[in-house]
Amino acid sequence: MPVVACNAGLSFEMVADRTALLAIDLQRDFLDPEGFVAASGADLSAMRAIVPNAAALIAAARASGVTVIHTREGYAPDLGDMHALKRERRVAGRDGPLGRFLIRGEPGHAHIVECLPLPGEAIIDKPGFGSFYRTDLEALLQERGIERLVLFGVTTQCCVSSTLREAVDRGFRCLTVEDACAATTPALHAAAIEAIYGESNLFGWVSDTARVLQALKA
Repeated sequence: MPVVACNAGLSFEMVADRTALLAIDLQRDFLDPEGFVAASGADLSAMRAIVPNAAALIAAARASGVTVIHTREGYAPDLGDMHALKRERRVAGRDGPLGRFLIRGEPGHAHIVECLPLPGEAIIDKPGFGSFYRTDLEALLQERGIERLVLFGVTTQCCVSSTLREAVDRGFRCLTVEDACAATTPALHAAAIEAIYGESNLFGWVSDTARVLQALKA
């Protein structure tokens, strides 16, 4: 069982049949120049830079037989699954080049071509930031005997961190792949990663793509 990271005397081991890679929100609305994030005026360069690492992790997990689960943030066309605060802030639903932003079924809601799910791989459609919020992710993990999660995707401070905190509260061992996550600014990414390290690694382990790939290929 390859050790991917170690802190405070505790190690994160890649146990193939007990581990899942959670690819978080690698969608066109977040990573495409015509998507939701780009329309807000944000610079996509830091987020686009992690795509090769994310794709490499997915490919290595598939080759080694480790479960891959994909998530997508998106809402019903009538916004019926969006709470009032998000509706007031117009988080989703506006028209854009890839259809209505963050609406399920629109082109922008789809995964980027580099990280498309394969047939049979689980896709968690979530009406919120965290991947456990109003989804069947926990039941899916329990059904498959998964107790360890390797998290990566976008954005570090929002959907990745929200999912990480939800997972830790449910007792999952979590490893965040630092150079396969990104935010719209390096400062937000760095702060989110630092929070994982804080208080004796309160939110689990942090590693890099190279070490995770090595463990997957071992």
